[in-house]
Amino acid sequence: MSQILNTLIVDDHPIIIEAMTRALNVISKKSHDFEFDIKTANDCDSAALQISKARKYLPFDLVILDINMPPSQNRKLFSGEDIGVRLRRKFSDVKIIVMTSLDDNHVLCNIFKTINPDGFLIKSDIGYDDITKAILDVIEGSPYYSRTVTRLIRNHMSNQIVLDHTDRAILYHLSNGAKMKDLPEAINLSLAGIERRKRHLREVFDTPQKDDKILIERARAKGFV
Repeated sequence: MSQILNTLIVDDHPIIIEAMTRALNVISKKSHDFEFDIKTANDCDSAALQISKARKYLPFDLVILDINMPPSQNRKLFSGEDIGVRLRRKFSDVKIIVMTSLDDNHVLCNIFKTINPDGFLIKSDIGYDDITKAILDVIEGSPYYSRTVTRLIRNHMSNQIVLDHTDRAILYHLSNGAKMKDLPEAINLSLAGIERRKRHLREVFDTPQKDDKILIERARAKGFV
């Protein structure tokens, strides 16, 4: 008898959702060991809603997650990375496959530390066979990393930038033109605490003092904004 896996695909591109759905259906037809009850989400709000429903009715077994996602309306979820963190917190046994077009080592390391994905694929790095193999490996208990991820782990894992949710929230609001004096209203931190965080961010991204424009440019280049 086939095992039914409650599955969520999170991506803001319909063509990717269609491709992932097709891959899951092919695996189901070929293996006869697994069937997939598939839900989809195309932004942080719809993903959060699916997570809430799953907590109430049936936990997710497998999630295929894009990182570049539109933020939630309440600005509590800034990207797929925040969705991944929430999934890990809500479902202890969920298997997460991250798919992203980002290939910067700083971003990849941050994702490893915050989400610890069971599978990690760079979109430009893979073909259809890689997708199906990654899904099968992960649901059978083996991690799967595409070649770019493997190379970056090997070369750079020992010394990377890691930003927590508050760091990324500060960068997000600054990138949208927020003034420092207004940030305590958006972030649960005092102005002095935010200033300390900003000093740390300038050190991390090696930017001049009091130049938020360069800080945001370098954070954006690394995929953190």
